[in-house]
Amino acid sequence: MMLRNSKVLVLGGWGLVGMAVCRRLLARGPAKLVPHSLRRSEAEEAACELAAEFPQVTVLPAWGDIFVREEFKDIPRTEIMKSREMRWTFVEDVFEKLTPERLERFFLYRLIIEHRPDLIVDCVNSATGFAYQDIYSAYYDVKNVMEVEGRGLPPHDPFFDRVERFCGTVYVPQLIRHIQVLHEATSQAGVHTYLKVGTTGTGGMGFNVPYTHSEAKPSGQLLAKSSMAGAHSMLLFLMGRTPGCPYVKEIKPAAAIAWKRIAYGEVLRGGKPIPLYDCPPETAETLGVTFLRLKSGSGVPLNENLKSVFIDTGENGIFSVGEFYTITAAQQMEFVTPEEISQAVLWEIEGGNSGLDVIGALDSVVMGPTYRAGILRGAALNEMRRLEHEHNTASVAFEMLGPPALAKLLYEAYLLKLAYPDPAVIPSESAATISAKVWEILHREPVLRATIISIGVPILLPDGKSVLRGPEVKIPAYSGSNELPVTPGAVDEWADKGWLDLRPSNMRRWQQRVADFFKAATEAATTDTSSGFPWERRMLGEEDEFFAGRIVTYLFIEEEKGGRIK
Repeated sequence: MMLRNSKVLVLGGWGLVGMAVCRRLLARGPAKLVPHSLRRSEAEEAACELAAEFPQVTVLPAWGDIFVREEFKDIPRTEIMKSREMRWTFVEDVFEKLTPERLERFFLYRLIIEHRPDLIVDCVNSATGFAYQDIYSAYYDVKNVMEVEGRGLPPHDPFFDRVERFCGTVYVPQLIRHIQVLHEATSQAGVHTYLKVGTTGTGGMGFNVPYTHSEAKPSGQLLAKSSMAGAHSMLLFLMGRTPGCPYVKEIKPAAAIAWKRIAYGEVLRGGKPIPLYDCPPETAETLGVTFLRLKSGSGVPLNENLKSVFIDTGENGIFSVGEFYTITAAQQMEFVTPEEISQAVLWEIEGGNSGLDVIGALDSVVMGPTYRAGILRGAALNEMRRLEHEHNTASVAFEMLGPPALAKLLYEAYLLKLAYPDPAVIPSESAATISAKVWEILHREPVLRATIISIGVPILLPDGKSVLRGPEVKIPAYSGSNELPVTPGAVDEWADKGWLDLRPSNMRRWQQRVADFFKAATEAATTDTSSGFPWERRMLGEEDEFFAGRIVTYLFIEEEKGGRIK
């Protein structure tokens, strides 16, 4: 499309990518650009900055949560969840039928209708926004209430049965658990290749798919199926980038699959025959104020089951002549045969190129690290270091990537470097001496100490029995209760996952880490100067003053086996 004189809406326009996109688009001379952000201050800041750079274009800010109704757009999701009235309205907006009246209440709908853009660029990290609502913590909340409130009630109390069934139908955690099990099993069993035959969920059709599971078109159930199909592909994409996993491939048919057999006989739905009922005209039911969807006694059983000619399409069920004709017609789902799918599967397994591997396609089209970013990394690190010196501060960790293993390790490595300007001597010291030196630094540096505990990382003192902490700690994570038993095993686990650990036992662990680190980073280079040596670990900007970052990166790659392979 031509951008000149067009109207553009950029969702997430204040963000890092959003602002870069806005500038690119504004250079093409649109008539109007609307940078959107979650908060008003962000949107107005973006609009002000962009209008100053491109005064010839009308730049109008827009702000609010695009996933909720307009009246909730400026209310934090946590506040919505605290209010029973707002919470229930939010739930109804998600689950109830999307009537025209309900649709018009959504902020995103109103935003688009108000500006009627020719182009929308969506830079909102939607997956993060949805996932960070943390369904796992919500599960523990429900579990806790069920265990406490359910005591003394009948074994099958209707309310609790329904809540449990609802929890049992939340499908994202089920898919995640399936992939976790698959990952562990295939890795441990040494499986060479894993190939998934997936689905698009709609037979390759779009939101206009006429075949649905309810009155809505398309139904929430059908869109959930497509959502899971996409999520499944992305989880397999990650699995394929995990060391030790099999080679991962996916063939994803985007049409109806047919067929298994053609026959005459009983018509089965859900594996069960359909009993025949008649309703003579003289027994017609007069419609009243209400209508029962299920009503026993209605109709006269004929004591036989429905029989007809059908085509069996396997997992997708059996279809009549009329249904099969419609579904497979041009501009409908059409269809692909199982033999064609199996041929593509065989090609991929044998190392051929079917051109249909979804995971391979994703690998080829996702934007990965770039040469330019690699060059700029050194400049960014040097500028940050310059500002550290200018403001006499240490920028070690903020705990943004939780759980706080990264923050814990960075601060431990940073303190070791403060105690030993030449970290190479650490392995020759006693663990007790190292522990005492690091504790002495924290004891005399209140700002450093406060920074660590304020980001949610407790400090376990050398005696292993005392802890310095703030009002909130990131580890242990919430699992239904705010009160947890303290045992030696629990303390060891918490310290390993997210507590700054000053115990001599942890210092001994660091001694071995430092020894291995210097051996890997220096000794091998004296004998191997080829391109095969991992020079990337000694890239520009990674000299001694970046010791903490260097050694923690090494630990994540070697100790945690967390290195990127693609």
